[in-house]
Order: sequence, then structure tokens, then C-alpha cells
Amino acid sequence: MNKLDYEANLTQRAELFKALGHPARLLILNLVQAQPRHGEELAAILGLTPATVSHHLAKLTAVGLLQSQKEQYYQIYSPAGALLDKSLAEMVRLPQPGIMRNVAEDAFRDKVLRTFFRHGRLTQIPAQQKKRLVVLERLAEEFEPGRPYPEREVNLILMDFHEDVATLRREMIGNGLMYRDKGIYERVVA
Repeated sequence: MNKLDYEANLTQRAELFKALGHPARLLILNLVQAQPRHGEELAAILGLTPATVSHHLAKLTAVGLLQSQKEQYYQIYSPAGALLDKSLAEMVRLPQPGIMRNVAEDAFRDKVLRTFFRHGRLTQIPAQQKKRLVVLERLAEEFEPGRPYPEREVNLILMDFHEDVATLRREMIGNGLMYRDKGIYERVVA
């Protein structure tokens, strides 16, 4: 599931809980589960205006809890699908188990890059290994996978980011991001 689909899924779940977050809607759901009903009947039972009930019915229908069918002059509402048969745990559980880890890793990566890069240049090489690896992975993105680079070209690319190119080269090789053989460097593809 890509990020946009994932965010849409979360938004859809949040809308469902928002729809359930009103007492009148919970009452409407219970009444409709007991038997299919039309809006005017629900308004009379609940002591609400037909417009208010219509608003609540629209919210419940939009999130997939109710469906409507026209019978003569009335829209008759009934439960839609098995959405209400799901447990609360099923409704809350994220579709990708590792997403929270990925979200935290992306946030950490973004923070490290903001901290150590200014105007596209590396301000300093991080001392902490975890942060250093984030910076090195970012620098590795400057190299095309599978393309051989002579040391001079590697130095020129890295010089755009930081003057200590020897340390950056050594660290990229040591962390398995680049491979070196007889002065020729190549980015390692994970």
C-alpha cells in the first residue's frame, strides 16, 4: 500500500469514527438495525426535525454504515454490509503492521537531514553512528547504481557537500553503501 492509499485509508477510518461520534447517529443505527426505516419515521421517534435526521443519515451513509433504497415516496435506510460486525480492534488496527516504525524512521531521517545539512551542504559529519548512516545514505543517493566512478569523480561529487571527502568515502564503503575495487567506486544497491 503506497503512502497516498495509506493516508486515504486512515482518513476513511477517522471519518467512520467521527460519524459514530454523535449520540443521535448511534440511536439511528440501532433503530435501523432493528428494522429498515425512513427519515420521517426516525425524526418522529427521536423528536428531531426531518432535516436534522437527513443530515445524520447522510453522514452514516457516506461512511458506509447505512444504505438507502427508494420505496414509493420514501428513502428506506438499512444497515450496509458487515462493517458493524467488525470488532473495535479490527477497525483501529493499521493495515500495515510496520507503518508506525516507518513513520518514526522517516521523521528521524528528516530531522537528521535538517540538522546536518544547510543550504545543501553537510555542516559536519555526525558522531553518532545512527545519524551518520542517515547522512551517508543521503550522499549515496548522488551516485547512480551500477555505474563505475573513478575516485576523482567521487571526490568532486562529495566536495559539493563537505570538504572531508576521504572520510565520507571511507564511511560509505565501511557501511556497505559503496564498493571500491582498484580505485573504481560503485554504489551498492540494497
